[in-house]
Amino acid sequence: MSDPLVSTAWLAERLDDPAIRIVDGSWWMPAEARSGRAEYLEAHIPGAVFFDIDKIADRATDLPHMLPSPEAFAQAVGQLGLSRDATVVAYDSFGVRAAARVWWTLRVMGFEKVFVLDGGFRAWRAEGRPVESGDLAAKPVAVGHAFEPALLRNLDDVRALIGSSAEQIVDARGGPRFRGEVPEPREGVRSGHMPGARNIPFDSLLEPDGRMKPAAELASIFREAGVDLDRPIVTTCGSGITASVLALALARIGRDRAAVYDGSWTEWGARPDTAVVTGA
Repeated sequence: MSDPLVSTAWLAERLDDPAIRIVDGSWWMPAEARSGRAEYLEAHIPGAVFFDIDKIADRATDLPHMLPSPEAFAQAVGQLGLSRDATVVAYDSFGVRAAARVWWTLRVMGFEKVFVLDGGFRAWRAEGRPVESGDLAAKPVAVGHAFEPALLRNLDDVRALIGSSAEQIVDARGGPRFRGEVPEPREGVRSGHMPGARNIPFDSLLEPDGRMKPAAELASIFREAGVDLDRPIVTTCGSGITASVLALALARIGRDRAAVYDGSWTEWGARPDTAVVTGA
């Protein structure tokens, strides 16, 4: 399948397929005062395991949910029963948000058959589809570690892009944050954006019901923002979550090699030695 998103009907027809593994990656921003883990325990799609973005992460940094090492990641997803042979479908309670981060993370770590449930758990419940509660005791599997560096950018990589035409930087934060008109939600982080970055707020790519817009509309949104879809793209946001939504949208329009800047603005905006501009 060329589309990285699958419909609720597609997944409902395959709930009993042993080749399908379902992952609940629900995550909420601190200000939203909700717990993805607690909501998973209350109700989730039958057979889903919970992927904790904040725990399956690098614990040696104070930056939020940074990628762990390939070895640590392989061990963690092995405990969740996610073999490389399986087709993995990730979803979240927002619609399409944190599930895109799970999708991107799995791809960076060498998983090839990964999809996102369009509309997520919100759409699933709205359609009256089955749910279950409690924790799922997955059968652990052995997973070899792998890594796809082309899908990841770090601080030094992005520094090198400033003033360069090698790759375009596209920021998924809302317009007021991008332009530096409002304070950043994290203390000690400057307002503004990277020089030369384009702005496409991630929610502009979604329908009101949380599903992602069709490919043709997505392509138009990128082009209207000044993004050349024929050139390499690096996506960024506040902490690497909604940057993954942009990468997912690009994959939907056939540009599935967009890289994500993992540290994103939480890293860039907190440093005194990085360039920050404000305005459009």
